Amino acid sequence: MKGKTFLITGGTAGIGRALAEHLVQSGHQVIITGRDQARVDTAAQAIGCAGYVADSARSEHIKQLAATLKRDNIQLDGLVLNAGVFYPESMLTTTEEAFDLTMDINTKGPWLTLQQLHPILSNPSSVVFVSSIVVNKAFANSAVYSASKAAFEAIARVANLEFAPQGIRINSVRPGVTATEIQSKAGMTTEQQQALFTSLDSTPLGRVLSPGDQIGAIEFLLSDQSLAMRNAVLEVNGGYGL
Repeated sequence: MKGKTFLITGGTAGIGRALAEHLVQSGHQVIITGRDQARVDTAAQAIGCAGYVADSARSEHIKQLAATLKRDNIQLDGLVLNAGVFYPESMLTTTEEAFDLTMDINTKGPWLTLQQLHPILSNPSSVVFVSSIVVNKAFANSAVYSASKAAFEAIARVANLEFAPQGIRINSVRPGVTATEIQSKAGMTTEQQQALFTSLDSTPLGRVLSPGDQIGAIEFLLSDQSLAMRNAVLEVNGGYGL
């Protein structure tokens, strides 16, 4: 797999950035998106790729991104729907605002991104959704997050049928607990994060997952080796729950 063009949402940090760096080093053209112009510019320069501001919670950003890429005659071989947020809160204390924001970013955002970028996806092309093990493993204080990931996986099932004539395939990766900025953004203290990561020493992998641990599964789904796969789910969880 050489010389392809991929777009990664949420590519300024975590899994998205690790993947972008790897794909660029492998000889591909990469486009990343993020919510903050300064962070996008810094990451794009460091990675050696193109970067655009596109907040998944703002439909006008996504539509403008699509219009810009169309204008520049960009054709995508792969799209990684990676941008997401996690706001841990119990069922009884979650606010409507937190519910709406989570669904906007984790469900509506990738849905609209896929819809708007559909015209510039090649035939064949691969769409990879970065989901989560919360789809089939319950964690306290994560009801809305779990629902947001499961909802897009349901969208992906239908999209696989509707987009089949254009050679577009959609599959998902479900990471286990992975050490990224998502924990600090969720409000976890350094001590809480360390306690969480240490608890994963008892998994078969023997440690918390890193962003780099997710690259292989996503790269495989982007490659021509996955041409026959539709709505497949690859769990990369270090053996969590065995």
